[in-house]
Amino acid sequence: MKVLFIASEAFPFIKTGGLGDVIFSLPKELRKLGIDARVMIPKYGDIPAFFRDKMSCISIFSVPVGWRNQYCGVELLKYEGMPFYFIDNEYYFKRQGIYGFYDEAERYAFFSRAALESIKYLDFKPDVLHCHDWETGMISPLLQAHYTEDECYKDIKTVFTIHDLQYQGIFPKEILGELLNLSEEYFSIDGVEFYGGVSFAKGGLNYSNIITTVSNTYAEEIQTPFFGERLDDLVRKRREDLYGITNGIDYTHYNPAKDRSIFAQYDHKTLEKKAENKVRLQALLGLPIRKDVPMLAMIFRLTRRKGIDLIAHTIDELMSDDIQMVVMGTGDSSYENFFKEYAQKYPEKLSVNISYDDTFARKIYAGADMYLMPSLFEPCGVGQLIALRYGCVPIVRETGGLKDTIRAYNEYTGEGNGFSFSQYNPHDLLFTVKRALSFFRTDTWQQIVRNAMSEDFSWKKTAVLYKKLYQNLT
Repeated sequence: MKVLFIASEAFPFIKTGGLGDVIFSLPKELRKLGIDARVMIPKYGDIPAFFRDKMSCISIFSVPVGWRNQYCGVELLKYEGMPFYFIDNEYYFKRQGIYGFYDEAERYAFFSRAALESIKYLDFKPDVLHCHDWETGMISPLLQAHYTEDECYKDIKTVFTIHDLQYQGIFPKEILGELLNLSEEYFSIDGVEFYGGVSFAKGGLNYSNIITTVSNTYAEEIQTPFFGERLDDLVRKRREDLYGITNGIDYTHYNPAKDRSIFAQYDHKTLEKKAENKVRLQALLGLPIRKDVPMLAMIFRLTRRKGIDLIAHTIDELMSDDIQMVVMGTGDSSYENFFKEYAQKYPEKLSVNISYDDTFARKIYAGADMYLMPSLFEPCGVGQLIALRYGCVPIVRETGGLKDTIRAYNEYTGEGNGFSFSQYNPHDLLFTVKRALSFFRTDTWQQIVRNAMSEDFSWKKTAVLYKKLYQNLT
């Protein structure tokens, strides 16, 4: 079985979020199951030079983009035994930053067509093209439109994974012919037409053999108007081909027992060393050094979808309790300014860090007692999975992957790995935080932490599910 992952980013070469981690960790785990999984991404200018210098060119050819033929090189680099292919075109990809340019439609139209063209030149014919998010959504319609008569592409199947349906790649109708070489028959409700424009995501949804998304609950949610982003009718239409498979994290990469970026290594049997991480984090942040005070952490993009509005309505009441809170992230300026203002108001209780640094983030996960993630919606979520791994007990709203991975603690059975609430309102958030705080001050807390650390959200189970999906598809 041969599977080619095609995506816009991949760790360790370049990433902006959880997608990059998935595109490295999932194929890596699939290879352990005997699947020849490989990865293809653009060769961005921001990829570090020490990776670019190790790449070898394996082919050069032209790619049709509308009426033009554009240069394309395919370069290869093996990392941890896994082949990574890089689509090279400096006009499209040698820029500072990887997203948000005026010509996004052309860039990813080129990348999609280049990925398909490259198959002729590789010593690797995939059985499955596994495409991810809108940037690769046009691969399935392009495969149908331009390659069905070519023996090289016979029997290739496609999987399209929705990591976040909010981002769809919607562009003017003119790109249909000018960039994609697609005829008018594709501009229909059953094709790629979307309210008078062209949607890359809709291309993936309509033309891929199988659709997956990153949690069971999110697969259900996107069939409703609130979460479906005006595509819920289409998602419901294809529900027989839709699979919700919860993401994991790399347990080798995130391992508090071996993580050299935290102050003291520990596991569920040596939680006293987690307490050492806490006091050293407090010292680093300039907060009062107290083992007895509960510390809450928030590490995520500062946007409305993360539930910061609920924090804003409750922060004074939260700060009236005997707690400390640390925030790390960047995002909307209004939310950045909100946290900065309250950090000045409560300097002994609130540390706000408008930045993101992975090493620093790990120190926070290792030192904090609770991880607060009251999201409005969350397709899967990575933060709560890392928090579980580091014994930082999650407090979440029951949506998407948060609902699938966090089970509210039950004091009668002793089961549960965190705390949760269902309704999106500040009163439920406040009640749930206070409930968690009440357990922190009892002997029960250590058991809740051990429950969290005993969970297994590595890629092992996820990879097995994908392997079965590929086998059934082919």
